[in-house]
Amino acid sequence: MSGLKKYFIWIALLPLAILLQGCIPSYKFNGSALNYDIYKTIDITEFPIRAALVYPPLQQTFENKLLDTVTRQTRLQEIDGNADLEMTGEITGYSLSPQSVGQDAYATETRLTITVRVKYTDSKNPSNDIDQSFSAYRQFSSTLMLTDVQDDLCNEICDELVNLIFNATLGNW
Repeated sequence: MSGLKKYFIWIALLPLAILLQGCIPSYKFNGSALNYDIYKTIDITEFPIRAALVYPPLQQTFENKLLDTVTRQTRLQEIDGNADLEMTGEITGYSLSPQSVGQDAYATETRLTITVRVKYTDSKNPSNDIDQSFSAYRQFSSTLMLTDVQDDLCNEICDELVNLIFNATLGNW
């Protein structure tokens, strides 16, 4: 191919390359899908424990993780009272259940399940309101004492619950 033909081909393809460069899709899988021109504030209230079995540090752990996630992944300002968005709820379940049964008819694993009920209110668009329960669990060997693994399990479960709640509310998936 002659040098002149190559030159004309490059000149013809250059605008196309520039156009296509602006068409590359971009996806963001963490963070929120909020319009910050409309939503500026959120009120996250306490999540008291209403479960039959109570582990006192759970409330603070859950609330801190929820607030931290909202703060890190949105530009919403957390305020008390009249906010654009409100998140209230309660920890309704904290339960242990035997899982796998061994040859001796005793459980070899135990499941810790935590359930949180969340009421999400969108004052700008009530069709986004949610009143839903979220559950997550972790299993651990029945040879371990709950007191030895409880903190780690609660942290892991709270992380999962917060992600589920965030995606169902602010993430708008």
